[in-house]
Amino acid sequence: MSIDLSQFHQVFFEESFEGLDVMESGLLELDPAAPDDEEINSIFRAAHSIKGGSATFGFSDVADFTHVLETLLDEVRAGTRSIGPDEVELFLQSVDCLRELLKGLQAKEDVDISRAEDLRQQFEKILGMAPSDGASLDDAESISNGAWRITFRPEGHILRTGNEPLRMFWQLAEMGTLTVTTDSSSLAAFATMNVESCYYAWELQLEGRNIQKEAIEEIFEWVCDDAELLIEPLVAEVAEADENENENESTEAIEAIEDNLQDMESADAEIIPADTKAIEPADAAPKNDAGEKAAKPTVSKAAETGSIRVDIDKIDTMINMVGELVITQSMLGQIGSDFSDDKLGKLQEGLTDLERNVQVLHESVMRVRMLPISFTLSRFPRMVRDLSRQLEKKIELVVKGENTELDKTVMEKIGDPLVHLLRNSLDHGIEKPADRVKAGKPETGIINLHAFHQGGNIIIQITDDGQGLPREKILAKARENGIVGEDEALSDEQVQDLIFQPGFSTAEKVSDVSGRGVGMDVVRRNIHALGGAVSVKSEEGVGTTFTISLPLTLAILDGQLVRVGKEVYIFPLVSIVESLSVDVSQVSSVAGACDVLRLREEYIPIIPLYEAFGIEPDSKELKNSLIVVVESDNVKVGLVVDELQAQQQVVIKSLETNYQSVEGISGATILGDGTVSLILDIAGVVKMAEGLSSELDEKAA
Repeated sequence: MSIDLSQFHQVFFEESFEGLDVMESGLLELDPAAPDDEEINSIFRAAHSIKGGSATFGFSDVADFTHVLETLLDEVRAGTRSIGPDEVELFLQSVDCLRELLKGLQAKEDVDISRAEDLRQQFEKILGMAPSDGASLDDAESISNGAWRITFRPEGHILRTGNEPLRMFWQLAEMGTLTVTTDSSSLAAFATMNVESCYYAWELQLEGRNIQKEAIEEIFEWVCDDAELLIEPLVAEVAEADENENENESTEAIEAIEDNLQDMESADAEIIPADTKAIEPADAAPKNDAGEKAAKPTVSKAAETGSIRVDIDKIDTMINMVGELVITQSMLGQIGSDFSDDKLGKLQEGLTDLERNVQVLHESVMRVRMLPISFTLSRFPRMVRDLSRQLEKKIELVVKGENTELDKTVMEKIGDPLVHLLRNSLDHGIEKPADRVKAGKPETGIINLHAFHQGGNIIIQITDDGQGLPREKILAKARENGIVGEDEALSDEQVQDLIFQPGFSTAEKVSDVSGRGVGMDVVRRNIHALGGAVSVKSEEGVGTTFTISLPLTLAILDGQLVRVGKEVYIFPLVSIVESLSVDVSQVSSVAGACDVLRLREEYIPIIPLYEAFGIEPDSKELKNSLIVVVESDNVKVGLVVDELQAQQQVVIKSLETNYQSVEGISGATILGDGTVSLILDIAGVVKMAEGLSSELDEKAA
């Protein structure tokens, strides 16, 4: 029997990318002058896991490159070699290289290993290693030109530590021809077997050229304290054998091992009583079908793009709630089968339980898609480090709220806007060290990246202590481009908001960091597409703060139901400023435009929704209607409706996917009575106001 390892590739890639993130963050935090042992160990463990996994799955280019990287890390870990800024930079380049190699393998593309070869040569130069072809064979204790005999007698509890002998044998088979003899002399009587115990020992013979003892020891590194292990060289001439024949022999040996292990597992499974729960040590990680040790207690859930790693606690909560629903269903079914008036109270009680359990289950299911925002923020320290060097600036990034959870879909789409904002803070915001000193500031600029929940939204703030936005320079550029009239007076907030205009830039020269005028408008557009908003607040000489407000999820919306004629629409609650009865005395008509409502010190354009959507309302008289004031891009408009109904959470269904894109509509939902209700796109409705004004003006003419 053989196992198709390709089914485990996706898990390997996910865990490898997580390992690279661990390596990168550890290297960025590492102080070369006084390296922390735990940081070095975490970096080493991540590299070791990637090397072992890649060797198991036959990704030899990754395994070979990671091996030399791991060797240097091991010397640093042992204290026999120091690590300086140059070595840290080389390790960071290696992380980038490994990420490229793994992405290519994941996409099943041909990978270019030239960069890996160049980096490996640099590592070998540091290590003082000779090329592999010139390895000395004199020392039979370290390198065997013939074969190795390996005696492996694991202790009975080895399987409970998450270690699987089969995986080790796979790695050995990658190094040469492996012959395996299983010793079952310690096999317990059938009636006394335990599924968690290992009863086998193995005698292995590994044949190949230039196999280092260190490489064999590394394979058994995780179990050396839980097994009797003896590795002896068998120096002998090894004849050149046909590669296919060697591969077949190794495959047969592995298949024999698999059969033995599976026989043991199936036998053990039969004798464990049904009410006996397998006990696993607290520090033992769960394993998948291939015996692979999971990085943490999570479940990998397939998705359209990649997967989601879900905490076991979230899955347990869902299972518990399903159990509660089954109980409620059983109770309601029993009442329904023999219903009478005296059971009405129990029926109402059951329906109340059903409503509560469905609500909890609904929230639990939504939490499955929620991930810590650190998945997005983790790449920014490296970006800030590299760009600050490129710009010859000293910049420190401070990240807060990394554990704030956000829907995976929102998280994937917010990455690029955050990159734009950070790059602008790096390039335009933070000054050169000399300029900061002249301004009485520390040489090192600070950028704070803070994420937190506020109501039903997540707020992300990017704050720098740089030079701030130059008001007069922005205003002059806007007038030069015809965005603002020569005599038009703007508040500080309005001037600062001009940076989000398409093509607007005050950069004196174009760079590959920023200044092309194609960034900030894209940021606002992308954030609006997520149902969010972005604003800026700045003070010259003090700094700038960008604030992004996003919905926690794109699947659910807190909405206000409103009726226009016979149609019911849903307004996103986050967009509503207030609702009010119309005071006709506060309404004015503007030539060539729609009516405006004077609300305190503001003039707000009024949009009759019945005209925008071609609906017959209860009344076309404003005095008999209600106005809902909504806001988008710091622009307020008043939407005329007939009636305000309930507020409720609604599940958003894509209108474009099921029908087609409709201007002013972001999606649809199904209400409790089974009818379909459209969800308004407030930003789109605001844009419709201009077109509607033109149409009304043409009709009046």
